[in-house]
Amino acid sequence: MEIHVLTLFPGYFDSPLEAGLLGRGVSEGSLGITIHDLRTWTHDRRGTVDDYPFGGGPGMVLKPEPFFEAYDALREEGLPAEAEVVLTTPQGTLFDQAAARDLSERDQFVILCGRYRGIDERVRSALVTREYSVGDVILNGGEGAALLIIEAVARLLPGAMGDPASAAADSFETGILDHPHYTRPPEYRGMEVPGILLSGDHGAVDRWRRHEALRSTLKRRPDLLRTASLSEKDREYLDQLADDERPGAWSPGSDEGDEV
Repeated sequence: MEIHVLTLFPGYFDSPLEAGLLGRGVSEGSLGITIHDLRTWTHDRRGTVDDYPFGGGPGMVLKPEPFFEAYDALREEGLPAEAEVVLTTPQGTLFDQAAARDLSERDQFVILCGRYRGIDERVRSALVTREYSVGDVILNGGEGAALLIIEAVARLLPGAMGDPASAAADSFETGILDHPHYTRPPEYRGMEVPGILLSGDHGAVDRWRRHEALRSTLKRRPDLLRTASLSEKDREYLDQLADDERPGAWSPGSDEGDEV
């Protein structure tokens, strides 16, 4: 896969792209990430990339010329005409795991990092094929959002993770949040690992994990349950949880009642 990023701050990406799965993918050649400085495509000594908005108002707007000329240069270097051009913007649809999976199936795509008050609308209308927001929060620019997109996509590439099953069981991949995890020691500062995880009964452990994942999702992200793939037993357990939301109900993390 080859990812191109157009940005005013290429140094922003230096350290993250050298670490972890991203660094390994780049060094092994399975992932190509090229960071392009938008000022390369300016034609004055100051490298001007922004200007005042027509109609007045505060802030500056990124000019169209550097984006169009950068895109033309990428096309001349072999970027396919059908390659997705992603704009990071608060006006975009929420970037989620489904979007990450879809982009992971592409050979190449481009990310445009917004800044200041925004980007000239002509870039959006003529070049951009997808617009993504990473949440209802204000960032200094699109670089942080671009890194999030790159990391979410890269970990889905074949061979990116040592154990493919690990990625398949992640939160959002299954449609719900992940279950709690524990490791050694079995007791720490008076806090004990749930006994069921030490029982050796794999069927009971699987049921406990599924129940805890459902419980976590119901508590933290109930909106996910509207579209999650749920079995009849899942729905029965969620109904049970709703009934148990009363004084004296068993607490999260307890294995009591989860072995049925």
